[in-house]
Formats: sequence, structure tokens, C-alpha cells
Amino acid sequence: MTIIQASRSPRTAPTSPTAATGRDPVIDLVRALCVVAIVLLHGLQMGVTVGPHGPVLEYATVGASWYPPVTWLLQVLPVFFVIGGFSGMLAFRRLRDRGGTATDFVVGRVHRLLLPAVVTISVVAVVLAVLQVRGVPPELLLEAGVRYGQPLWFLGVFLGSQAVLPTLLRAHERAPLGTLAVLGAGALGVDALRSLTGVDAVGYANLAFVWLALQQLGFFLAEGRLDALRPVTRVRIGAGAVALLAGAFALGIFSPDLIAQMNPPTSALLLVGVAQTAAFTLLRPTLAALIARPRLSAVTAFVTARTMTIYLWNLPVLLTMAGVSAYLAEHGGLLLPDPSAVLWWTLRPSWLVLSLVLTAAVAWALGGMERRRLHHPTTSSSRAQQAVLLALAGVLVPLLAGTTVLTALLAAGLFLTALSRVQAPRVSRVPLASKAPQAPASPHVSGAPQVAGAPQASGAEPHVGTLQVTGAAGR
Repeated sequence: MTIIQASRSPRTAPTSPTAATGRDPVIDLVRALCVVAIVLLHGLQMGVTVGPHGPVLEYATVGASWYPPVTWLLQVLPVFFVIGGFSGMLAFRRLRDRGGTATDFVVGRVHRLLLPAVVTISVVAVVLAVLQVRGVPPELLLEAGVRYGQPLWFLGVFLGSQAVLPTLLRAHERAPLGTLAVLGAGALGVDALRSLTGVDAVGYANLAFVWLALQQLGFFLAEGRLDALRPVTRVRIGAGAVALLAGAFALGIFSPDLIAQMNPPTSALLLVGVAQTAAFTLLRPTLAALIARPRLSAVTAFVTARTMTIYLWNLPVLLTMAGVSAYLAEHGGLLLPDPSAVLWWTLRPSWLVLSLVLTAAVAWALGGMERRRLHHPTTSSSRAQQAVLLALAGVLVPLLAGTTVLTALLAAGLFLTALSRVQAPRVSRVPLASKAPQAPASPHVSGAPQVAGAPQASGAEPHVGTLQVTGAAGR
């Protein structure tokens, strides 16, 4: 991983007015809508029933015929990464204009993304330990841990994408179309190699190519290049992407389940991102009118300030709801219908609303973590790189080994260590014994002038001073 100072290229296209004024409220609105869509998607996926051997957690959407069309509406991560590139580019350029560096940008991203993650996974570790002691079946805890850990991939990929954003922005400023083409071609190449070899693991290389290409597309959006295209051109681009996607479904190249395209990611997500971005540019005036409404603006501001907190806490909230529902079903007579049954659909709207309300309540209570300032950030590029790598390791542990008490504590420790690396090494004070100063020389001796107001020595006893020592790695 390389963190370098990106310099503005003379080839960069003029930025949109948004670049000069800071945040774009329409982008914030789209981000908030994406977060709500993700919460709703998770709520649809979460299923709980009570079998002969106790509560059973299951994916309510597995094999459901209604699910693939729903994913066409709720698969919002492509456009989320596009607006991540949009916001990241503008934030880094503002930072750079104030004299900041790529390291400053990465340090800020690590700090903001990991603080809520440390809190979440630490609480999960404690809850799992309590449930384990209280005799909850190990297989149920294991399944709950897997369900909690799976969405953590987003934290790792988004942090990694933001960490290399300054480097990719430099490439964009030098060769915008060429850089995007290379990333897109890489995604297609990975899909082709996966198809030829039959090895699905090859597809995980697209965790880089697909999401970075979408982030790169956000640079074009931020610079106003896409809005500068004629509306009919944008309609054709969006329609063309949808047509290609539909054709790939018809030929059996991709599954029509767009959520399935994320594990591992495929180039189908690039087409989704292109179509969503084209639609966004066309709907921007309508969205601008909507965000001008005070209530919607307030909700958007709430979500924007707590995006990662909402994302990370949504699954724990849903798992808690599932656990309470199972308990009431076993001891209170609550009816838990089978997924996709008529009664399940009757109750699902209230389930989704409750999940939104409870997640928002947790975000209201804990969302301040994302807004905590880093008072002594490091300026060391190597420390920033170490922080990113430690954070990615913390994500991989529960993803690969499942979320247990041990892996949750290990991940929390890695996150805390990463956060310590983005802090500048503290100045330590080491006692230094020194001899008493000699009596001042005579004012008549050349080269030994008297210092006005200087204390006079009185006796031969040593005095204790302090020596300031900073870490060898620098800030």
C-alpha cells in the first residue's frame, strides 16, 4: 500500500461549484437513502423460527422467487462507492489546498471509521461471552456470530479504498479515462479467469478492481464531467448498462440476484453503478428540491453524521430482535411464521420499521464516536500504512474464523492498535540530573555577558530537570 502526496495536475477538468463550497446536500441525501436501503435489506434477510431443538436463524430470502427483483432496488453499494469517491476527492482536495497531505487524509479516515467499529465489536464480544455462560447453544451462537461478521467486509473494503484514494486521484488527474479503463478491464479479466478456471476464489481479486473502479467513477461525478453530458447521452448510457446487464442475465453469465454478485464481486456491479450514476445525474434537480425540505434535511444530516455507526449496529439490533422473538415464541406463545408466508409478509413491515427505529436509537446514543476529533494525528506515512493494515487484519479475523468471543476480542485489539498508530507518539518527560550551574563569570570577562533576570546559583546540590523525548518514528 502506498500513501503519497497527490499533486494537482494541469489536466484536471474544472470542478463543479460543489467542490468550492464543501458538502453537497444532494450527495448526502443519496448516501442516507443508501443506508436506509441497506437496513431494509438486512431486515428482509433476517429470519428466525423455532424448531424441535430450539431457535433457528436463517436467511429468509434463500430460494425466494420475490427476492431477485427486490435486489434491483436495494443493491445500492455500487452508487455508495461512487459517492464515496465523490466525497473523498472533494475532501482530499480541500485538505490539500490547506496544506494537508495524503497521510493526513488517510489518518482521518482510519480514525473516523474504526472508532465505531471498536465499540461495536467490543460489545459483541461481551454479549457473546454472557450468552455462552448462560448456556445458549453453541451452534446458535456460532450462527449469530457468522451473521454479525459477514457485513464487516464493507468496513475493510471501504477503508482500503479510501486509503488509496490519494494515489488513485493522482492517476486520475494524469490520465482519467485510462485509469478508469484499467480498473474496469481488471474486473472483466478477473471474471474471465474465474470462469475459465472454475475457481471462485479468483473472483475475490475484484474486491479491489470493482470497488475501486466505482470509486474512480465518483471522481468524474465530482468534477462535473458527467453532468456536463447532454441528458439524452446520460439516458443512453444508463439504458445501455441496464440492457447489457439484462443480456448477461439472459445468457446465464450473471445471476439476476444482484446481492449474489458481491460474493465475490463481479463486473455486473460496474454496470449497476454506471446505471445508478446516470440516473442520479438526471434526478439531481428533483433530489435538490427534496433535500431543501427541513425535515428531510434533518434526517439526512442525522444519517450522514452516523453512517458507519448505523451500518455496524444494524445487524446486532436485528440479531437482538431475532433472539427476543425466539424467546417470546418459546415462552410467551408468540407466533413466528415461516419466511415468505402470508403472515410473514403481514408482520414484516412492522419488523422493518422497528429495526429502523431501534438502529436509529442506537446511532443517536453512540453516533458521537464518529465525530470525535483526533487531537494529535500522526504525520508519519509508515504509521498510517500500519494502521490501515492492522484495521484490515481486524476485519479479516471475524470474517474468516467467524465471530466468537476470542475473535471479537482479537479484532477489537487490532482496531485499537490501529487507532494508536494514527496518534502521534506522545512526548515523554525523562528526569535528567544535571550539575548546578557555575557561578556567573565576571561581567568584565569577554564572551560571558550577564543574562538579565537569570537565577543565581546557590550551592553545589544537583537539580532535577526534564528532557523531552519524541518517538523515533516521528509523528
